[in-house]
Amino acid sequence: MQCGWPLLGPLQWIRYVNKQVTVKAGKDEEHHGWLLTVDPVSASVVLVDFREDGGTSVQVVMGHAVEEVQVLQEADEETADRLRTSFLSPRTCSLDPEELRMRRRSVRSWLEKNRVPVEEEGDELRVAGVLTIRAPYGPEDCFSSNQTVLDRVQRLIQNLIQTQPDCPGLIPEHKPGLMNPSIRAQQQP
Repeated sequence: MQCGWPLLGPLQWIRYVNKQVTVKAGKDEEHHGWLLTVDPVSASVVLVDFREDGGTSVQVVMGHAVEEVQVLQEADEETADRLRTSFLSPRTCSLDPEELRMRRRSVRSWLEKNRVPVEEEGDELRVAGVLTIRAPYGPEDCFSSNQTVLDRVQRLIQNLIQTQPDCPGLIPEHKPGLMNPSIRAQQQP
């Protein structure tokens, strides 16, 4: 790609996603990897490289420094899948479909019990049309631009985990980001 990378915009940048690229930034500076995403504000490029030891390295090339982006090859299905799942938490990847279905059902039932309007849209739950809950349906899996709704729904899901630890599919051990229940009780206002 020609210089002026930041001026291209998202509709052009999307053409480079999931492709192996060489990014030229500066006179003698080149970066290689699979283009995972482009920040829409700064035009910064996120490159992922899968190392032979099984690890993954990530590089961010600042958008203002990008002079040229050259496509080397398209991702095959396996590489595209690795790119999609590289940044998912291990718990999401390791849960079987039946466990995810039980979690989704438990969270939906709990929200309905608390009079929260919720609908299933495929594998996601939608709350009042303004919040999405993705698998594995914990508090950290809620997404919304409405901070008030986000906070309230996250608290409800957290309460489900605290009040019903034996609830099918929502066992606290599966939530590495959650604190020990005895610590949680001490920190509540």
